Amino acid sequence: MNVHHPIRILMVCTGNICRSPTAEAVLRAKAMALGLSAQVVVDSAGIEAYHVGAPPDSRSQEHARRRGYDMGDLRARQVSNSDFEQFDWLLAMDRWHLASLKRRCPPALAGRLRLFMAFADGVAREVPDPYYSDSKGFETVLDLVETGCDALLERLRAGPAR
Repeated sequence: MNVHHPIRILMVCTGNICRSPTAEAVLRAKAMALGLSAQVVVDSAGIEAYHVGAPPDSRSQEHARRRGYDMGDLRARQVSNSDFEQFDWLLAMDRWHLASLKRRCPPALAGRLRLFMAFADGVAREVPDPYYSDSKGFETVLDLVETGCDALLERLRAGPAR
């Protein structure tokens, strides 16, 4: 990775209150633990504007806090048109998010879009929405997000990421 040109990653889910802020917080913490904070810039956003300005879901925060991740300062925002140019990768939590991003993305930048779990071969293709589930759903999200972030960071450390 090149310190002078950090890789900019946007995590994307539906409303930016469960999955994508969890992925943002986990990737930020894991990058910091590896000494890669200057090389990895991470943010999150939602396809929809349902929760703009709201903090992450309290259940997401509680489960993340138990594993040492702090999401308290994060606030939901919607994906903007400028995100397609500003971020090197826009990582969708599921296929619906990926399809929504593809519809909005300028064709020349479509290579920046992918499923977040694509980095973790054979684990899962999507991170399921925990919003209407019990605490097990939030734990599953964290398990998948930790695995996906580890795989993503390994990919970044292996060589050119763009």
